Amino acid sequence: MPLDAVCLRAVAAELDGVLRGGRIDKIYQPDRDEIVLSVRLLQGGGRKLMLTAEPSAPRLHLIEENRENPAAPPMFCMLLRKYIQGARIASITQPAMERMVVLTLDTTDELGVPVQRELICELMGKYSNLILKGSDGRILDAIRRIDGDISGKRQVLPGLFYRMPPAQAGKTDPLTLTGAQLTAALTGAEDQKLDKWLLGRLQGLSPLLCRELAVQAVGESGRPAGSLGPAEKDALAAAFDRFTGAVRTGAFSPVLLVRKEDGAVQDFSCLPITQYGGLVDVQQMDSFSALLSAFYEKKGQAERMRRRAGDLIKTVTSARDRLARKLAAQREELLQTQSRDEYKRMGELIAANFYQLEKGMTRAKVIDYFDEACPEIEIQLDIRLTPQQNAQKYFKLYNKAKTAETMLTEQIAAGEADLSYLESVLAAIDEAENERDLAELREELIQTGVLSQKKSKNKRRVKPQANEPFAYRTSDGFSVWAGKNNLQNDLLSMKTAYKRDIWFHTQKIHGSHVILAVDGRAPTDTALTEAAMIAAYHSKAKHSSMVPVDYTEVKNLKKPNGSKPGFVIYHVYQTAFVTPDEKLVERLRIR
Repeated sequence: MPLDAVCLRAVAAELDGVLRGGRIDKIYQPDRDEIVLSVRLLQGGGRKLMLTAEPSAPRLHLIEENRENPAAPPMFCMLLRKYIQGARIASITQPAMERMVVLTLDTTDELGVPVQRELICELMGKYSNLILKGSDGRILDAIRRIDGDISGKRQVLPGLFYRMPPAQAGKTDPLTLTGAQLTAALTGAEDQKLDKWLLGRLQGLSPLLCRELAVQAVGESGRPAGSLGPAEKDALAAAFDRFTGAVRTGAFSPVLLVRKEDGAVQDFSCLPITQYGGLVDVQQMDSFSALLSAFYEKKGQAERMRRRAGDLIKTVTSARDRLARKLAAQREELLQTQSRDEYKRMGELIAANFYQLEKGMTRAKVIDYFDEACPEIEIQLDIRLTPQQNAQKYFKLYNKAKTAETMLTEQIAAGEADLSYLESVLAAIDEAENERDLAELREELIQTGVLSQKKSKNKRRVKPQANEPFAYRTSDGFSVWAGKNNLQNDLLSMKTAYKRDIWFHTQKIHGSHVILAVDGRAPTDTALTEAAMIAAYHSKAKHSSMVPVDYTEVKNLKKPNGSKPGFVIYHVYQTAFVTPDEKLVERLRIR
């Protein structure tokens, strides 16, 4: 669900209670559309407030983990540091039922005179923005500038007076209505579904809340709005009055909706949700910041990494597709070589009939003694060649096809290995968690020749700092390591691990090399199962069930000379079938 105005009201109230009076200590801009304010609280301690205008997930909430920041702060970050670093948060409010939050900040100007500035968070999908407004009502700057070429209705540029976003046509603030007024508007309503009618009539409500109102009133969301009887209208009015009463009094409850079928996060709300019945688990969260982090953060991190890795993904995908097309052509060519024996047969039949053939003939009628029935067949001849030369021509075609088969077989095998390697790199990009992971992947691609390195005369390429693999500890105390890329996979499997350690990898599925360090002990069934689960989790089958995972002692691994990074062979192994449990794997991880 998008962060609608009702849930945003709850978020703003919670943040105001926590951060009011706090001083903005530091300001960062980890990503293009994201700002992090480090706030020193009045009662001591600090919190980090994240504000993002990312179109697919605009929001603001407190975060615990540190964000990875660029080497040089962007211009908007520098401007915020100039104007509001050191400011005190006077209030965090929501204007009416808008998808907006205003941070009112007490600070001083260049002359030390106290002034009040506002950091405005407009969280409206693709129109989202973060805008800094001065004490005179003019825009100081925005994270996303909007000029006349982008919008003819409302410009957001430095120096212009700030204007509120235009109101949604035909929608009414639900807090200005009573249940009776709402149901009175049903008169003459068409066959539009009740939840859709509510969504088009009420400002700031998400489809989830509109469906919930309809379900609480009439038991279903799909009833035509114009078909409600008097009793059903009374029920709708009562449900609406309960809803607005809860919003006015701030009786909010952060709930996360999780599908029972697969444990995936489905939705979230600030009010109790009953419409799904027993299909979802309703999990009560400690705060709205915890709620939004649980819903958005992991998905948001993956989205940020995909955006940062855009150049890598494009390069590797292009190389993979180009190689796939080349392999398809080679396989077609190899298929054609299977008819080479026919060329040899024609040459031998011509050679057996030299006595009756002459130069200038276009075809030869001969007895096919290779066939038990010995039928008479015709063989095409080149009129410019003698019978001996025609026979030699067919033998050359046979030898050419035979040589081509050998070379194509080798080329296809090498191409398939290269294709498998590129697929493994794409899987590793999906696993990347920070810029250092991406830097290692770039270095790997440069070493393997997939990515070209443009060298300047005055600047030499600097290798990225060595990165650590994923680290885990099983429930019974065994250490487990998982490689983040193919270079790490080689290092773990062929150099770091001891011969008696256990190596894990998904069977015929791209993924990380995983090492279970036994330290001279016999591995327990729990350790083996959890290590196999970690291997399945760090693979392209992480969302599948009953994933086959091969495991063997490290001493059984061999790396062929000249093979791609991350490629090993093994013949002695066992296979376990496990279903990755994300919660368990994250609980075992050492950060």
